[in-house]
Amino acid sequence: MTATTQARRIRERILFSLLRLAALTNIAALLCVCGFLVWKGLPALSWEFLTQSPRKAMTEGGIWPCIAGTVLLAVGSLGLSFPLGVASAVYLHEYAGRSRFARYIRLGVNNLAGVPSIVFGLFGMSFFVITCGFGISLLSGILTLGVLTLPVIIGTAEEALRQVPATYREASLALGATQSQTIARVVLPAALPGMLTGAILGLARASGETAVIMFTAAVFYSKNSGGSLLSPVMALPNHIYVLATSGTEIAKTMPLQYGTALVLLCLVVGMNGIAIVVRDRMQKART
Repeated sequence: MTATTQARRIRERILFSLLRLAALTNIAALLCVCGFLVWKGLPALSWEFLTQSPRKAMTEGGIWPCIAGTVLLAVGSLGLSFPLGVASAVYLHEYAGRSRFARYIRLGVNNLAGVPSIVFGLFGMSFFVITCGFGISLLSGILTLGVLTLPVIIGTAEEALRQVPATYREASLALGATQSQTIARVVLPAALPGMLTGAILGLARASGETAVIMFTAAVFYSKNSGGSLLSPVMALPNHIYVLATSGTEIAKTMPLQYGTALVLLCLVVGMNGIAIVVRDRMQKART
């Protein structure tokens, strides 16, 4: 073994050790946060806490309206942004290609993916709430969260389309199929499992957003959360924020804050888990 090869292997070992250390640090931080929430929030969990509405200035009762509102906002925004994101990715990759117009669109999408969520919240308030006249409502929240998650879904959907081998398209076109038939029957089914990764990321982000919904959809208290698209809702992230900053008895609601945070964590993990199972089954079905 030459000195150059030995030095290269030493550098590789050092770099791999640093990468392992970084990964272990992230995992340890995640476990600490989850363990802290479980320790603090588990005593607050009960059947009443999960199925009833808040009472007595949020110091008693449960968080059922918050759970229902969070699920409606997350699923509704995904139902809006996923079809639009997939359609946009198909246009960019299959039709626009490397044109100047497509490069400008990709640049805009990448920039939007890095915009702080509060900017989307202010946009939703000024456009959907005021200009469109939807008011503080479930519909305004769904539309704003859909806009927020759209750049992530477009990026992952286009990447999934890139992973489909060109031979799939060539074989379909050689058999006489049109480009639209090839995309609908060959390309999209092959890329769909990868596209669901973007849907999972979008669902997780929409579930945990506070700045967006506090301007467009969420209120301190709503008796019929999610009763109508034009009615306001309660949501878990906003509920935690309200209990921690605006409650009349913040110290008394401290266990409820941790309990609500633990429920939100479990809800996000549960919805993501379902999406991952669906994606894995689709991948196995394709193989």
